Amino acid sequence: MTYLVLARKWRPKRFAELVGQKHVVRALVNGIETGRLHHAFLFTGTRGVGKTTIARILAKALNCERGVSTDPCGVCSSCVDIDAGRFVDLMEIDAASRSKVDETRDLLDSVIYAPGRGRYKVYLIDEVHMLSTASFNALLKTLEEPPPHVKFLLATTDPQKVPVTVLSRCLQFSLKRLERGEISGQMRHILDAEGIAYEPAGIDALARAADGSLRDGLSLLDQALAFGGGSVRSDDVASMLGTIDRDALLGIARALVAGDGLALRSELERVAAMGVGYGGVLVEMMRLWHDVAARQVLGESIESDLLDVATLAEFAAALAPETVQVYYQMTLLARRDLDFSPDHRTGFDMAMLRLLAFRPEGAPQAPRSAARTTATPAPRPVETAREPAKAAPPTPVASASRSDDSPLATRWFDALERADLRGPARELAALLKPIEQNGERWILALAPHLDAVNTDLARRGLEEGIRRVLGANASIDIQRSKAGGETFGERASRQTQARHSAAEAALLADPVAGALMNELGAKPVPGSLKLN
Repeated sequence: MTYLVLARKWRPKRFAELVGQKHVVRALVNGIETGRLHHAFLFTGTRGVGKTTIARILAKALNCERGVSTDPCGVCSSCVDIDAGRFVDLMEIDAASRSKVDETRDLLDSVIYAPGRGRYKVYLIDEVHMLSTASFNALLKTLEEPPPHVKFLLATTDPQKVPVTVLSRCLQFSLKRLERGEISGQMRHILDAEGIAYEPAGIDALARAADGSLRDGLSLLDQALAFGGGSVRSDDVASMLGTIDRDALLGIARALVAGDGLALRSELERVAAMGVGYGGVLVEMMRLWHDVAARQVLGESIESDLLDVATLAEFAAALAPETVQVYYQMTLLARRDLDFSPDHRTGFDMAMLRLLAFRPEGAPQAPRSAARTTATPAPRPVETAREPAKAAPPTPVASASRSDDSPLATRWFDALERADLRGPARELAALLKPIEQNGERWILALAPHLDAVNTDLARRGLEEGIRRVLGANASIDIQRSKAGGETFGERASRQTQARHSAAEAALLADPVAGALMNELGAKPVPGSLKLN
């Protein structure tokens, strides 16, 4: 008994039957209807998205016995022979197995001859990027100026390896990955036509696993039918793909949201007993966080393949948006680092424990009863990380002196801030201390050892800046003196240090930072915090 796989049995034979790729179909249909067809086409895209299928349909459209048409009849001898792969004027070449220059030259020797049966002689070269450099060079001249009865249809999954000299001689069409809905819709259509029973959840799982390739999806569908004894059930699909079922995934997510360590431990044991692939579980969890984040940001119109409406709304309300973003990123990193862990279960368990440690502020505290059964004390909860004693106190700035908040100093410092000084004037202003104000004349003190900055250029720039702020009659008198108080530079340094101290205190009070210090032994580096 001969069985024809679904990918071959249901291969589209007309443009109207193609799934997706509407942008390519539109361009080809318009070209056929207007008679503006190029002599060379390059179809690019990942595996199983329709490159060679579109090329064969185009060959039928050009050679159908009823005339050149966007809808070939499919019943004439030319259409039937093209579908069967025996049409004499359609040469299908696998460049991976015929990459030598001699083989390419032999092929091109037949270009000059007229077609035997059809209107056009069509050369379909699959995986054209596998041709050797010499083969591409042999192809170039013919590709640029072929006889009017020849069409070249090239297909590749790696257009970057095709020389630009070839690309410039072709019309290039980039075929997109198919959406999950397009793949699952085609699967349902096929199963309905075949009279095969299926569960929608199983079809959705197969569509996700297809990763944008309809051919891969139909191959998985064939495998699921064999695995399930002629039907498609979600449990069978999960077992076949090694993915986690929906209930187990929701159990882990609910334990994480609730901060319930005992429940999480139970769910991890349940997942381990299933024998699933932990990489696939992390991928499914990333999809869950994605759907929750989309619901939070884009509103109630967002739906999920994994979660029903009520559960999606529950998670969206229970977690802060920034927490969901952190969860997604941590799950993504866990998937990337899974192969570096001692074993996949250890890596997965550690990832879930890390998510539990970074639960949002105010979430219920995980039960500690399991820890109390041992002789060692229970670890401190995350909230204790707010105690600033964990960090070394910030180092004081050595140049700062006591605060000077007198009205005279306040007016002077305010004037300097608004003066927007530059260069030597700014350097001089930073070292002056206000002593007295007589009318519009300011008497300022400069330490004797700093006379080098008191230049004519600096004084002139400072006085011009002050006049822009305080009026044209304002003036300055700089005296060599060790007056008390603080300079403008010392005041700015003191304020910056105060901001650093406040920011460091806020960081130490943050629950995420506390979790890092408690769980991973992290320590803040004094003075390392950068402020904008």
